[in-house]
Amino acid sequence: MPISMTKKIIRGHPYWYARECRRVDGKPKIVWQKYLGKADDIARAMAAPALPPKPKTIVLTDFAAPAALYDLTQELDLVATIDRHAGKRDQGIGVGTYLALAAINRCLAPRSKAALADWYRRTVLRRLLPAAPGQLTSQRFWDHMSYLDAEKISAIEQDLTRTLIARFQVDLSCLLYDTTNFFTSIDTFNAAPTLAQRGKSKEKRADPRIIGLALLVTRDFHIPLFHQVYSGNRHDAAEFSSVTDALIARYRLFSETVEGITLVHDKGNNSHDTQVRLDASDYHFVGSLSPSQHPDLIGIPRSRFRALKGEDLEGVLAWRTRKEVLGAERTIVVTFNPELFLTQAATILREVRTRTQKLRELRARLAHPFKTGKPITRESAEKQVQAILSGRHMKDLLGVEIAEKKGLLRLTHRLDQAAWTRLQRTLLGKNILFTDQTTWSDEEIVRAYRGQYHIEEAFKRMKNPHFVSWRPLHHWTDQKIRVHAFYCVLALLLSSLLRRRLVRKGIDLSIVKILTTLSEIKEVALYYRGARSRMPPVIDLNDVTPEQERLLEALNLRRHLDSVGHTESSI
Repeated sequence: MPISMTKKIIRGHPYWYARECRRVDGKPKIVWQKYLGKADDIARAMAAPALPPKPKTIVLTDFAAPAALYDLTQELDLVATIDRHAGKRDQGIGVGTYLALAAINRCLAPRSKAALADWYRRTVLRRLLPAAPGQLTSQRFWDHMSYLDAEKISAIEQDLTRTLIARFQVDLSCLLYDTTNFFTSIDTFNAAPTLAQRGKSKEKRADPRIIGLALLVTRDFHIPLFHQVYSGNRHDAAEFSSVTDALIARYRLFSETVEGITLVHDKGNNSHDTQVRLDASDYHFVGSLSPSQHPDLIGIPRSRFRALKGEDLEGVLAWRTRKEVLGAERTIVVTFNPELFLTQAATILREVRTRTQKLRELRARLAHPFKTGKPITRESAEKQVQAILSGRHMKDLLGVEIAEKKGLLRLTHRLDQAAWTRLQRTLLGKNILFTDQTTWSDEEIVRAYRGQYHIEEAFKRMKNPHFVSWRPLHHWTDQKIRVHAFYCVLALLLSSLLRRRLVRKGIDLSIVKILTTLSEIKEVALYYRGARSRMPPVIDLNDVTPEQERLLEALNLRRHLDSVGHTESSI
């Protein structure tokens, strides 16, 4: 029988009970009874809000940032494109999934392959890009990286560029080329990698072996279109020469949607032979020249310069001419930037102070030699002076003399005020630009060249330990290093496209700010029963700020809040 309620009058007052009656031996009998209280007690209990049940398990998952980057991999058709070129049998997860996960991880929380599985299971990717825990070991990653060589990576990159052009309509009218390098922890005596060599580290690291990276990116949002890994001991100009044919071949792909592409590169890439090949190609170009090689140009007095127009060029002066450089007559624009002047002047004066202090210390050691030990000879002192003055402009600015008096070496030094004045008047704050864009205004030429800072920002980001990072690098064969570089460039691609998308939605934030803000948005899953139950968990987000809500709406990320695929066993 169902449970019923019954009233009992006790000492003239009514009290209510819940009870269950059953027939026992053919007779009705109360088998269960519970006191409920007076009518007022029952009414108050019914009006009070019910306490929610305590969940069995609460799972917090990284949601918005990986979901946003996953959406971009889908639009790029990234996984399928990589798998199409990898040549792996259709068995288990493919090479494309491994590299997509590696690229997203590089964007958000750069880890070694051994630690990637633990990061993965705490993200929404375990639902969007499903993989069993055993499939994400470092060995499985290593095995799947082996399917890609330099030729396949190049083919994948070209296909992705076609997709970028078709689906994202990226601006290809002005492309930026530059190089950087990354120091590694690869052992000196490890002969396996030929890419990791000792060279001039752009991170000022003298001892580690380094690996070079060349990038071609768009001017808007520095979206990478081409990359090449090269030996750390190769000069930038030699690398530019080696990739020129590849860049010229890419022109045919770029020119399918735009006419007249301008390639911007820095003075470190200049060489006569490379420039001749560029002249023969369909590219236009804007480059820069080394001021020290053109004293006639930097000697032009600033009184002959004119002020450039535009808020972004406020204070910048320019002087234009024609001159034969690198095998042909070019349009030359010499610029003076007061902010650059102040920065360079402050840097040089800081170096002068540092070198002057070292000269004082050497002078004191010569004037008061130690009573024991080998005395400092004139030859040794001169070598030490040469080392102290090894920095740029230091030999011109600091005059040093060593003389012998009463058996002791005497060192004197002074700042050459005339040389300092001449340096300020001629060189500091100036750049020399050259181009074949004869119809462009000075402003257009300067703005095109200024786009270089975009690629420099991209390189800085790849050296950021927290987002879009090159490191850690735990590979030591050339093939694996190339694949590592590839998914790092893919991370740069995804993050750049993400910022581009938000800017077009009216949200202009830096990539680091975007990824930081999205990373704070978590998915909360409340499980109320065991893994075998069909009851789905309750899914929602943590409390979000107005700025985070704007990002969620702009990227339409809430559609990924779905209980399908949520089970306690998948946590």
